[in-house]
Amino acid sequence: MADPTIADVDALVGPATPHFAYQLRARVRELVCDLDEGHAVRRYAEEKMELLDRLGYASSKAEEGGREPRSRPGWDELPSSAPADEPLPRGR
Repeated sequence: MADPTIADVDALVGPATPHFAYQLRARVRELVCDLDEGHAVRRYAEEKMELLDRLGYASSKAEEGGREPRSRPGWDELPSSAPADEPLPRGR
């Protein structure tokens, strides 16, 4: 089997949702586990695994578009913003 590529990693991570973040993280880890630690694809995959770990505590990747302002009516009743770059604190 050929070495995995960045495109292979992106194919796994691209459609990630919080619900499946850890399952996808495990697949990415398995994909690159035989690569040397300094291999460019493995380093890229490790960055994406960190994203998936944060996503597991988030409500979306929120890579595009603006965020809803906390002043929006109803925010206090139904907070729904916990993007991967600002996930909920662990243990809550």
